[in-house]
Amino acid sequence: MNNISKTIKKLPNLAGVYQYFDKKNKLLYVGKAKNLRNRVKSYWRFTPNIHPNPHLSVRVVKMLYESARLEYIIVESEEDALILENSLIKQLKPKYNILLRDDKTYPYIYIDESQKFPRFEITRKIIKGKRISYYGPFPTGSRALMNAIYEIYPLVQKRSGLDGGKACLFHQIGKCLAPCEKKVTSINYHKIIDEVKIAIHKRSIITNKLETKMMKLATQERYEDASKIRDQIESIKSLKIKSSIDFTNQTNLDIFAIVNGEKRGVVVRIFMRHGKIISSTHTYFAQTDIYDKNEAYRQVLIGFYNQELPFVPNEILVADEFESIIETEGVLVNKLKKSIKIRKPQKGDKNKLIKLAITNAHELLKLKSDNNDRDTQENIAQLFDLDRVPYRVEAFDNSHMMGVAIVGAMITRDGSQWDKKAYRRYELSARDEYGQMKEMLSRRIAGFNNDPAPDLWLLDGGRANLNLAKSLLLEAGVNLPVLAIAKEKLDSKAHRAKGAAKDLIYTENEIIELKSSDKRLQWLQLLRDESHRFAIAYHQKKKRKNDTQISLLSKKGIGEATVRKLINYFGTFDAISKANHSEILNASNKKIADILKPNIL
Repeated sequence: MNNISKTIKKLPNLAGVYQYFDKKNKLLYVGKAKNLRNRVKSYWRFTPNIHPNPHLSVRVVKMLYESARLEYIIVESEEDALILENSLIKQLKPKYNILLRDDKTYPYIYIDESQKFPRFEITRKIIKGKRISYYGPFPTGSRALMNAIYEIYPLVQKRSGLDGGKACLFHQIGKCLAPCEKKVTSINYHKIIDEVKIAIHKRSIITNKLETKMMKLATQERYEDASKIRDQIESIKSLKIKSSIDFTNQTNLDIFAIVNGEKRGVVVRIFMRHGKIISSTHTYFAQTDIYDKNEAYRQVLIGFYNQELPFVPNEILVADEFESIIETEGVLVNKLKKSIKIRKPQKGDKNKLIKLAITNAHELLKLKSDNNDRDTQENIAQLFDLDRVPYRVEAFDNSHMMGVAIVGAMITRDGSQWDKKAYRRYELSARDEYGQMKEMLSRRIAGFNNDPAPDLWLLDGGRANLNLAKSLLLEAGVNLPVLAIAKEKLDSKAHRAKGAAKDLIYTENEIIELKSSDKRLQWLQLLRDESHRFAIAYHQKKKRKNDTQISLLSKKGIGEATVRKLINYFGTFDAISKANHSEILNASNKKIADILKPNIL
């Protein structure tokens, strides 16, 4: 710990971020400080020799004993330290920091009332206009709510509905009042709009009307249509948690509660608009050796408001007081360009909202819907000595056929679900499989700043791919465990089709063989097979497109062998089409160059 002691003596009394590393240069922990010298010194005692402060938690002391080196970065203010801390944790995944993913942007329903006959639309971004009203956010069910609005209320059903100047089918079936033929005035139309605005907040108005329609369909024995209405009702009802808390005024609030359980934690968010709870959402996070409530709230709030949102209230309620609450406010004010207050209410209805959020958080932690997956993930963490339970895993595979239609694929497993919105496809240019994997992983690492790294990478392949990934991550300074899965080699070759061939798991230090009945192996195989399926599907799609382009070139008198030669030279058909006459001449001959790029006099 002599190196740490020397660094501590150099620490300034300035704001900044500090980082602890182990003897293998692995990042253990990132923290922020208003005063670097005071903050870091609080971890240690210096007599008779430097040693961890015994008053700290057992887990923090364990981290300090693992530490071999300390680094720090000076910034201008504590707000800058907050932003840098959050960014480094997301990108580098320190072993002992809690890791919370940034929230995605949730959809809002909006309406532009400057229009004579406006429509309700869905958006995830700010819409420019002076009379824009937003309703939301709606983490789920926004589409069901929109469809219900247009099912019940006779509004303009399509954006292009007013363009034709003639009533369409929607008017004939009673779903539109035909403003295109001036059969309704703007004043009367806006009265309907006002009804909808009330119903969006008091959604029982909508669900009651849907239930009446569902019963009518059922009595007509139109059971399939009735079941669709039933599903619509359930989606709308799932938008918010059950609560009798309503404010008589037009209060707008975002409410956050974080509860850390024994094996995982959960973040609950509740959204109140115009005095009523309109929706809620939650996100689980993996347990870590050090849970810091202060760090958790900073990450959650800075992560949630990390981009322009259609609407942000002036007041944010939190279930716990936390350090740097004023500085976090400052970060949000600068980001959102509006007045923001973050506070923990002590009494009254706002405190009831906090209690509601906490109650729901504890209930969510009791859920056992994904116990089987979670148990397997915990066993994998134990078997492979991972720093954290791999709740979120990305698996990679690439596919091609004799160098044609070279693609890569990444799939994502989050808890017990496939996160298909996070799936990624890659068009690759490298000619060999090692180069293809390098290209794909490098592009994924480059995106960690906007889309943070998961808890684990799983690669289809053996030792070479594993070492490649580790070297790329080391170069980027990212703490991310990697496993590779490959068939054992029979007759010096790995064959998927050979039933006797077993899957082997490659780690940094060893090769592990598990029984085919082992749930840990089966779980990893599930991820590997999904990445392979996704890669093959993309390869086949790309190959069909390439085959079409080959056919078109053949019609011009260019043989398949020449096409292959051009592909090997330029990499893609798009590059061939963009190449000039001299470039094609270098790749082939004058005849081919003249065919593809004829000189036009």
